[in-house]
Amino acid sequence: MTDLLQQSSDWLEAQRARYAASPVGYVRGEQVVEIVATVGKTTFEIDDGHGVLVRHESRDFLILAADLSIDGAAILPQRGDRIRQTQGQRVFVYEVMAPGREPCWRWSDPFRKTLRIHTTQIDTETRP
Repeated sequence: MTDLLQQSSDWLEAQRARYAASPVGYVRGEQVVEIVATVGKTTFEIDDGHGVLVRHESRDFLILAADLSIDGAAILPQRGDRIRQTQGQRVFVYEVMAPGREPCWRWSDPFRKTLRIHTTQIDTETRP
């Protein structure tokens, strides 16, 4: 029997990647993969250990898991990887990370098609 929910989810993810995404560079070490990503955000509330909740907002990049591969091998995001997003003459550099013990990525859909990668901006460069 056909799973209509999965078919619908697959269609919706394809539409997101096609119409609501822009190109970014995913960097691991010296390797760079050009992919498309949709920008989002996640607000974390982390207990500082003294009863105070500290809010941290992450810039998230939603990408199709099938698009994230290096040398033909599928990879998953790791802390320390970087995402480079160009806007006009500026390149914004984000590092894959999340506050505290939160994971740096999670699945964005129940069928594990889309990764939600949490990042923090670490640099801005000007293109020549």
